[in-house]
Amino acid sequence: MTSPSNSSREAIAHIAFDDLVALLEAIFVKAGTAPGVAAILARNCASAERDGSKSHGLFRVPGYLSTLASGWVDGKAEPVVEDVAAAFVRVDARNGFAQPALAAGTPLLLEKVKACGIALLAVRQSHHFGALWPDVEPFARQGFVALSFVNSFACVVPIGGSKPVYGTNPIAFAAPRAGGDPIVFDQAASALANGDVRIAAREGRSLPPGSGVDRTGAPTTDPKAILDGGALLPFGGYKGAALAMMVEILAAALTGGQFSFEVDWSAHPGAETPKTGQLLIVIDPDAGAGRSFVDRVETLVGRIADAGQERLPGDRRYALRRRAAEIGIPIAPALLKELSALAGAPTD
Repeated sequence: MTSPSNSSREAIAHIAFDDLVALLEAIFVKAGTAPGVAAILARNCASAERDGSKSHGLFRVPGYLSTLASGWVDGKAEPVVEDVAAAFVRVDARNGFAQPALAAGTPLLLEKVKACGIALLAVRQSHHFGALWPDVEPFARQGFVALSFVNSFACVVPIGGSKPVYGTNPIAFAAPRAGGDPIVFDQAASALANGDVRIAAREGRSLPPGSGVDRTGAPTTDPKAILDGGALLPFGGYKGAALAMMVEILAAALTGGQFSFEVDWSAHPGAETPKTGQLLIVIDPDAGAGRSFVDRVETLVGRIADAGQERLPGDRRYALRRRAAEIGIPIAPALLKELSALAGAPTD
């Protein structure tokens, strides 16, 4: 499949969000996923593309397909939800994708949040390969605060190290506000997301200093050297490394999932989705600050604006989302043709 980054130089077409979801859904079903799994993955992937998260949008489709073809992930797995404590839900994804496991555990999770004011959802034996912010934004739109943590395959070295131990280990946060869309951010504990490194390698671009090391442990700005036996660095030195370690503990040790360095897909050529774990924490702000919470958030937002910050985390995504609702999601015609062929749809 043609890389979206390579196709971006061509004339651009536009596709409606629902049409892209339907196209991706057909592709995933043909690749061997259950229809319900395909629907969830398609919406996640299309949402990332629509909102400008290119490294987690259509760019990821070949990785999904090669992983399914390799037999590394079970695209038809049925998650098992366990009620383990007053405010604790555990889900065994059974070697399936993380998002369907999250969806399966959400109804019980919300019951516990409403009863206890806070609840955790721990997912294990799961594959997370998409953007993390779509996992938390829906909770903020229902008035809750949500945080999520996911570890990945080992591709980040600890400070002073030469061998990867951590994954990129993203953290996502979402909170409702009174005056607009929720505040939502999603950031890796590494200097860059692995997908951004792969895009830079395909486009022949160098990376900023401090991005990674080569296979000898020497600093490099060459994305190919990072991907060919090298590793990424944590962002912010010791601070990012501490967050990466925290995510390993929360997303793997606490959930029963694998640490990033335990992921071994060597027997499955073509596999790209890390089999690890995910932790989701959801909080009912009414149990704390009460109904004044969103107003307090708005006070903070106002002070941030007064200080000179022009936009909040998530604002760019929301702007692109509104634009896509008007004119559709931009996509290179050649890529759209390839996707249509993969889905078995007419290409003319």
